[in-house]
This record gives sequence, structure tokens and C-alpha cells, in this order.
Amino acid sequence: MIQKNFCTTREAADLLGMSVGTVQLWVESGVLQAWKTAGGHRRVMRDSVEALLVKNKSTATALTDPVSRPLRILVVEDDVHLLRLYQAQMSTWPMRPEVKVVDTAIAALLEMGRRRPDLLVTDLNMPGMDGFNLLRVLRNTPEMVATTIAVVTGLDGDDIARHGGTPPGVQVLPKPIPFQRLLGIASDITPKARRLAEHE
Repeated sequence: MIQKNFCTTREAADLLGMSVGTVQLWVESGVLQAWKTAGGHRRVMRDSVEALLVKNKSTATALTDPVSRPLRILVVEDDVHLLRLYQAQMSTWPMRPEVKVVDTAIAALLEMGRRRPDLLVTDLNMPGMDGFNLLRVLRNTPEMVATTIAVVTGLDGDDIARHGGTPPGVQVLPKPIPFQRLLGIASDITPKARRLAEHE
């Protein structure tokens, strides 16, 4: 049997381990390539689904005791040296967070679709899909409402404004990485994250 080169949003969601709503949002934002049939149904290109799967093969295993699970932090930064710095510094924090680092916005979306982080730390100026587009997608993703977002960037206020700014509630911090301020943010949201974990 010849495998078709497209799939429905439900089939794409099953392949990616996401909700149908998230897949539809990714189609609308251009993360996944798709078209609409004459009847108005979306058909997603299988190649674009498989490309996402290839970009993020490793998936963290969920902890069996969600109430006592550590704070989940996801860092998005295209500079590999800064990613190592984030991981080294954050691993010493008192709450002993679970830190996941990725180097592209697409990989971040895939990771967040599988496991919602409590804290997202992202750069803005990145190749391909940049941090501004990432934030626009997340602003329309209901599952991410409970995630605290902090931007760490070398761009100044005028540069950020020229790109349309950041969504309300996003904290913008300057580079070099202000680890003490990030630690303060993480400390503030740790009790909230534990309460949310009881309902996961």
C-alpha cells in the first residue's frame, strides 16, 4: 500500500503527541505545512510532521509523583555556550529544578507540547523562527497560560518595539544572563508550580 504524503490534524496530533488544537495553531502559524480541502478540512504534510519529530527525538520521562516533582524550566537559546552556562548555573539552584535546553524555537514548541514547563526562558534574536514568533504562538496556546515566561536578550527596548514588542506578562531581562533575577522568578513560582502539579 502506498503511504499518503499528508495526514489529518488528528493523525498529526497522534504522531506528535500533541492536542489537535495545538496542531491547528502550528498550522496557522506556519510551523507545520498544510492546506485546506474544498470542504474546509486541514491536511498536514507528512514531511513537515516527520521533520519536527527528527528535530527532537529525545523526550524526558515524566516523574511518577507529580506533587513532589521539581520545577520544570525550559531554556531556548541558539548559542550552545550559553545553553551550557544556563544548565550549569540553574542546576545549583536551591529548588533543584529540572532544566531542559533547546537551541531552536521549533524544538521548544515540540517540547512544550509534550510537557508544559513552569518557567520558559527564551532569547529573541534567533535564526529561523525567532523568539518573537515563538511568543506569538504561545500567546494563543491555552495550555501555556500557566507557564511563566522570561525573555533574556541583547536587544534594547527600541529593537524590541520595532518587532512588535512582547506579550503582556512576559518579563524582559538584559544580557549578560541575570541569573540572580531568574532565580528570584523561579523561587516565586515554585509554590504555584507544586499546586498545579497536584492537578496534572
